[in-house]
Amino acid sequence: MVRWMWLFKQALLVVSGVGAYFGVRGATEGSVDLAVQHAHLIVDLEKSLGIYLEKTLQEPFTNSGVLATLANWVYIWGHWPVIGATMLWTGIWHRDVFLRFRDAMLVSGLLGMSIFVFFPVAPPRLAGLGFMDSVTERSFSYRVLQPPAFVDQYAAMPSLHAGWDLLVGIAVVTAASSLALRVFGFVMPVLMAVAVVVTGNHFILDVVAGVVLALVGQLASLALERRRARRSQSRAPDVREPARHRDGRVLDGSGPVDGDRTGDRAVHDGVRDTQNGDWQEAS
Repeated sequence: MVRWMWLFKQALLVVSGVGAYFGVRGATEGSVDLAVQHAHLIVDLEKSLGIYLEKTLQEPFTNSGVLATLANWVYIWGHWPVIGATMLWTGIWHRDVFLRFRDAMLVSGLLGMSIFVFFPVAPPRLAGLGFMDSVTERSFSYRVLQPPAFVDQYAAMPSLHAGWDLLVGIAVVTAASSLALRVFGFVMPVLMAVAVVVTGNHFILDVVAGVVLALVGQLASLALERRRARRSQSRAPDVREPARHRDGRVLDGSGPVDGDRTGDRAVHDGVRDTQNGDWQEAS
């Protein structure tokens, strides 16, 4: 009963956090013109770094309906459904992993929302750069999972799709006892990082920023875990080591205690010195 009450409270906290996340994203959509300008700034920066590869990466998916569908599936079903399943699994069976996962998502999400507000960025598909919007053109599931009223279309930087799937991977690898789950934990973040780019939803630098924020959130979650441990220790009762005689026997208020007998007359191999309260070896 206690476990289920704890899970219920955690579910309320997570749902509230997710609701706030979507609410802020939907209510703070920035200037479209400014978001497009920022997108072009990112393109210029990627070109200067030699990593403007989005069109090259998307081309095979543009020419193949099968590849485009697979990328859409990863982008749509590999995010919120996987996050929800991972939270449920770790919340029931691996509470410490769940708490780290939860805290890392909340911290990185808060940081991400501040960037959405102050630095809106249009995704490649909406920046007039000639990218295909494969999710919108070839799938309707995403609009069910994330209704347009709750989605800021100009919040490409950072990619929390990539960042939060990295946190999923960390949680799964940490808690998993099977090889299959560990492989999933390693592969899923990589697949998502590719999917967000080839579907035209994020630039490569968006992915990098999302990963950095996720790692910052993970570090913050570890610090919070240590804080909880210190608070738990401070509330624990003070259990002192009992006084012992030089031969290892416990001394209590009524006399020594040996391995088999207790009481003020229980004597194993010594006699009490009534002058100083110590024990002397019997001759």
